[in-house]
Parts: sequence; structure tokens; C-alpha cells
Amino acid sequence: MKIIVLVKHVPDAQFDRHLTGEGYTTDRDESILSELDEYALEAALQLAEARGGAKAGNQVIALSMGASGAVNAVKKSLQMGATEGVHLTDSALAGSDAAATSLALAAAIRHLGTGAPVDLVLTGMASTDGETSLVPAQLAERLGLPQVTFASSLTVDGGRLTARRDADTYSETVEATLPAVVSVTDQINEPRYPNFKGIIAAKRKSITTLSLADIGVDPAHVGHAGSWTTVTAAEERPPRTAGTIITDEGDAGIKLVDFLAAQKLL
Repeated sequence: MKIIVLVKHVPDAQFDRHLTGEGYTTDRDESILSELDEYALEAALQLAEARGGAKAGNQVIALSMGASGAVNAVKKSLQMGATEGVHLTDSALAGSDAAATSLALAAAIRHLGTGAPVDLVLTGMASTDGETSLVPAQLAERLGLPQVTFASSLTVDGGRLTARRDADTYSETVEATLPAVVSVTDQINEPRYPNFKGIIAAKRKSITTLSLADIGVDPAHVGHAGSWTTVTAAEERPPRTAGTIITDEGDAGIKLVDFLAAQKLL
């Protein structure tokens, strides 16, 4: 079984986020593997291990798109257990929105499917920076594959997958034929931590670097030039004020009601 997992290098949520450059792109100096993508990677590893792992010919390929730093997301994926990594990087990709990103990733997936076809493409439910959840659906459309979104459980039997999707008041079970694109939620599993053995083993695993030329994508179709959306202005959120302090002098309840009414909260 050949599974591709999309992994993204995103700003660490422990630090404030900043935009940089003329295109107001995200500053990724302090970045890590997206937490939500770890669930997709764990799901892929469990599917592969259930079929005998790498020794039985099962592949889990971690694919990341981005500047040089994005390779760190691939390295973390290899430490967790992915069999190989792919880093799609090209200066023309800078500033790509969801549409341009899905175009480039779809081309990369087709390229990786040369020879042995790809059975399954797994993603997280969203990226923790953009949080659009658009790329999985766009990928499925560009690749012409069935799509299952927000899977909270996933099994594969032969050439068919079964997934459970949980809503607020109900759950539904859906099936699709392989190959397919599936996004998973953070309820599907508990991602493993890289152990010492995994970290050492990752040093021997290969990371392939691809450019737009390698996957046959015209630079004019990605980046700022190929994006369907653009940021024209941005400014930092103003600092929080101290707020209003109500001192209880026997009329605190009245003052509170007056304040809420003035804010149109009553």
C-alpha cells in the first residue's frame, strides 16, 4: 500500500504570529510540523503496520511544500515512522493560496504515483495557520479522486475504505473506493512521539527534493501570480485594554447591567 501524507510547516502556536513581505505572507521563522497533520500521519502508519509495514512493501510518504525550513516537517515525520520524505520547494511557490497550493501538490502526487500508483492521500482536518480546510477538497477535484472529509475513524479492506464522520448530534459511516483523498480529525487517534530508535532510523531515510520543473508546473500558475486570492492590507491586532472595573458599593449589579446594556449584550 502506498500512502502519501501531506505535512505542513506552520508557525509554533506558542509564539505570536506575524506577516512579512509585500504579500503579507506568514513569517515561519519559529515553525513546527502542524499538530493536526500528526493525526493523519499516525493514521497512515497504523494502516501500513496492519499490513506488515515497510518490510511488506507498504510505503508512507510525507510530502511537504514550502521554503527550505519546511524540510523540518518532513524530518519530524520520518522520526515518527514515515518510510520516506518529499520536499517540494521552489521560489515561485512563495505566496501561494489554497488553490495554487492544491495545484502544485496535485502535480507532486501525480509525479510520485509514477511507477507504483498512490493508494491513499491523507491530510489533517485543516492547517493550524490558514485553517481553511480547502486543500483536501481541491486536491480530490484536481486528481479526480473520491473524497472523504473529517474522518474520526478509518479502515481499509482491499480496495475500499470505510470512515466514520462525527457531527454534533449524529455520526455517519461512509465508504469510498481506492485511490481516495481523506482528511482526518484530531479524534481519530493519539499520534506517537518520536523515540530514540525512530530518531536514529530517520537519519538513514531518504528525503527527495522536487522543484516545479520536476513536476511539470508552470511557475505562473502558483505563487502570487497563480493565486485566486490576495491580501491587500493587514495590520497587527491592537493591544487589549484593561477593561472596566466595577467596584461594589451596593449597586454593582445595577452597574453591571448598565454596562452590558451599553455593549448591546442584553
